Amino acid sequence: MNLVADENLDRTVIERLREAGHVVWAIVEMAPGISDDDVLSLANREEATLITEDKDFGELAFRRRLIHRGVLLVRLVGLPAMTKASVILEAIAAHESELTGAFAVVSPGQLRIRRKEF
Repeated sequence: MNLVADENLDRTVIERLREAGHVVWAIVEMAPGISDDDVLSLANREEATLITEDKDFGELAFRRRLIHRGVLLVRLVGLPAMTKASVILEAIAAHESELTGAFAVVSPGQLRIRRKEF
């Protein structure tokens, strides 16, 4: 799966995603500090799902109706990075086709997927 990792995502998570065979563009490596609009533009350009811990992407994706390939919002506060990586990898493995074009929230023991309505 093509993924853009927002700069707030742990490096351990990025490494684990790559080890699992995913193509990951990491903002922290490419362009730290760029705007959320630019992050979403990169994901669109690369036809990648954005993985982030920033709730502002819900605003961009739905309220402002910006086109997106998919957003996976990570709500795993307080968990070790390796545990976060495992939860994210399990969610992607089980629901990859459903994540494309959706806004999804992964939290401990739960994955909520909302399809875009435009």
